[in-house]
Amino acid sequence: MAHAVVATEYGAPSTLSIVEVEVPAPEAGKVTVAVKAAGLNPYDWKVFTGLYGTDPAKLPLRVGNEAAGVVTAISDGASTEFGPVSVGDEVVISNAGGLLATEVNVRTRSLTPKPAGVTFEQAAGLLLAGTTAWDLVEHANPKPGDTVVVHGASGGVGFIAAQLAVAKGARVLGTASARHSDALTAIGVEPVLYGDGLQERLSALAPSGIASAMDAVGTQEALDASIALVEKARIFTVAAEPDQAAELGITRLPAADSNAIRSASGKPLLDLVAAGKLRVVISDIFPLSEVSAAYDLVKSGHAGGKVIVTL
Repeated sequence: MAHAVVATEYGAPSTLSIVEVEVPAPEAGKVTVAVKAAGLNPYDWKVFTGLYGTDPAKLPLRVGNEAAGVVTAISDGASTEFGPVSVGDEVVISNAGGLLATEVNVRTRSLTPKPAGVTFEQAAGLLLAGTTAWDLVEHANPKPGDTVVVHGASGGVGFIAAQLAVAKGARVLGTASARHSDALTAIGVEPVLYGDGLQERLSALAPSGIASAMDAVGTQEALDASIALVEKARIFTVAAEPDQAAELGITRLPAADSNAIRSASGKPLLDLVAAGKLRVVISDIFPLSEVSAAYDLVKSGHAGGKVIVTL
């Protein structure tokens, strides 16, 4: 028997339970993975607290959408786009649900090989934010020498997007609070304090103009500053509400081509981490028994990095 995190009712993280679940032999096209680490995301708590609906038919609700672990059983002919899957393979799981469990059955299409140079904790906290950041930067397409702004540069998506933009040769202005300035400077980003006067501070730092804006925070000040300083066609957001983005005339991702972009980015992202060219900031690591406290930290919005649960 495995242990899994479930919501038996919609409510605060304190209502989550750890229960025993049976993990049968994997069906065709699936494998069994012993989960070593799972990444927690705001989407998770928004679901189990009922923000996205409180349909009782969906209870009990399994929790968790990204993880990393070791393959313990396979179905006949199990393979991914990267090749055959074998027992003992270290893998990253994305685009799957109910992953906060000691063992899970998942479709092989949800697997990406984990490079040896990437820890389970790093891998579990990378792909959901990382593939979104990759999509954001691909659409913004910064060129060497461009000055660009990343709003929410200290967050999960923004921090990775900023690094990817720097790697493309852009000058990156990253908006964040003062406590994140050193971390942004360390990855080659020029920190810009958000708050009153943001537009003026950005304008002073980029008198020749800003080529594109990548918004990972969705605040009104970030959107207002972007519209004032950047052509609307060059503003991309993953955080503003769709109706708001449409009203403002800016691009809200995901777009029609985003699924293909994100699907293809998992392995390159992991390879960059393995090569030491991309940092994954982990705020805190909790044991499975403290999963409620871990989600409390995520829900507070003050984690300062990825929150991981080890299993």
